[in-house]
Amino acid sequence: MPEGHTIHRLAQDYARFTGGPLRVSSPQGKFAAAAALLADAALTRTEAHGKHLFLGFTADRWIHIHLGLFGKVTFGPAPAPPPTDTVRLRLAAPASYVDLRGPTTCALIGDEEKQAVHARLGPDPLRADADPQAAYARVSRSRTTIAALLMDQKIIAGVGNVYRAEVLFRHRVDPYRAGRTVTPAEWDAIWSDLVALMRQGVRDNRIDTVRPEHTPEAMGRPPRVDDHGGEVYVYRRAHQPCHLCGDAVRTADLAARNLFWCPTCQKS
Repeated sequence: MPEGHTIHRLAQDYARFTGGPLRVSSPQGKFAAAAALLADAALTRTEAHGKHLFLGFTADRWIHIHLGLFGKVTFGPAPAPPPTDTVRLRLAAPASYVDLRGPTTCALIGDEEKQAVHARLGPDPLRADADPQAAYARVSRSRTTIAALLMDQKIIAGVGNVYRAEVLFRHRVDPYRAGRTVTPAEWDAIWSDLVALMRQGVRDNRIDTVRPEHTPEAMGRPPRVDDHGGEVYVYRRAHQPCHLCGDAVRTADLAARNLFWCPTCQKS
């Protein structure tokens, strides 16, 4: 599932379609009735909160998109090719088009429904209105592991499995520690690092988490080869040596997701 930086990057990419009227269609048919209500409407703004994308149109209408596990977005230049029947939503402008396939959510909503989505999400490190202390208030009262709390979108929005594993490693935090044992100083450091890492993810459109002194060039090691791309410390590196101490990276199932950590660098 895409992490929050991908959705914020998509919000920026979709923003290229703001301004003039768009041709809105649903070749698959599942969004056809809503698309008809947006005929020749103008996209006026785009917004992201965690893993939720909002496309704003005139008359306070929003397309709410959640990609889920299988959603994909494809941008291309005009003329747009004939759409396949897997395209849930196509926006077409004179110079370009964008297709959406396989999302968990693609719905036309109003302001009130949009606010309800925001209300159930925690602060997003990439949003200017984020309040990290609101998240910490919940973390600091919880017996749940910090690894699980970081993935709870009601507590902090946008963090996925990669950022979760990597930020805990970068701050030497045992993923099995209870949230209530995380100190204010540790939380401030974790939050600030998430802001920086996720902003970099938006810029680069990929996740890189290793510090300059731990890049392949600096350490004289081979670059990572993985479909996800990017240089990381522990994510999807199970049983491989830790870049810092050489111990084997471990993996385990936690809340139905794979957890990765170094038992030496992240001691309790």
